[in-house]
Amino acid sequence: MDGKNNTDIPDFILLGLTDSEDIQMILFALFLLIYFITVLGNAGMVLIIHLDLQLHTPMYFFLSHLSFLDLSYSTVITPKTLENLVTSKYISLGGCLTQMYFFVFFGATECFLLSSMAYDRCIAICNPLQYPVIMSVTLCRSLVTASYLMGFSDSLVNVLWMNTLHFCKSNAIHHFFCDTTPILALSCTNTHDIEIMIFILAGSTLMVSLITISVSYVFILTTILKINSTSGKRKAFSTCASHLLGVTIFYGTMVFTHLRPSESMSLAKNQVASVFYAIVIPMLNPFIYSLRNKDVKNALIRVVQKNVLHT
Repeated sequence: MDGKNNTDIPDFILLGLTDSEDIQMILFALFLLIYFITVLGNAGMVLIIHLDLQLHTPMYFFLSHLSFLDLSYSTVITPKTLENLVTSKYISLGGCLTQMYFFVFFGATECFLLSSMAYDRCIAICNPLQYPVIMSVTLCRSLVTASYLMGFSDSLVNVLWMNTLHFCKSNAIHHFFCDTTPILALSCTNTHDIEIMIFILAGSTLMVSLITISVSYVFILTTILKINSTSGKRKAFSTCASHLLGVTIFYGTMVFTHLRPSESMSLAKNQVASVFYAIVIPMLNPFIYSLRNKDVKNALIRVVQKNVLHT
């Protein structure tokens, strides 16, 4: 793999979602609102978990990192998208690869983190008496660290391969951010090997994490079915319902976008799916994990009351 990038194109142009100025202003207002809610929700979740001692448990430790990842990869995409909607649509090659690197890094890390959260819920339901011992601080930190390291490795390999491309065609990227597929379409060189590598890399990341999650939920379902009382089943299922919903939404859009044959890809469908997982899902997760969660609601009340009393 030649590490040198030969390009005759100094800057790329992100064409975005539409050419209509009216629709661009509507999207700007919508995306700005979504990003504001994303920052408020995820930063608030991290802060509440940090401040309230009763939330210093493995489940909320993972949830705080999930909120951090959602906030981070939304920040990698949304501010630049907002800029493109109202001012400059240009982005340098270095800026493009940097955006791609961090987006893949945070996205891949989230895949592995969701796997860790599934394992945590599996132990909590299937082996509740040993849960505090098994899910020790050391294990939780190791799982989170491993998630970040695997995300870092996936992203690094992806960007190193992309950096070998030779760009001499159009500099117009048919997307609202620097994703791999529209960048590959601009290359003058044969991209077959890189496409195969990216498919294997993305596919293995998704499949390893999905298999881990699936196996965990098979054990969870088996344990729940063994519970005699309806209330006991409902209580056990409620502890993992939020995670299951979050996983379904996240992986559904990721698989739809990245694990389809290139000839079946529609630009419009691909962009809609990308908007959903890059901009919308980071906003939804704080609601998914907190709206029906009494622990988070009570923690918010305690934090507010504590701060009011100290002012």
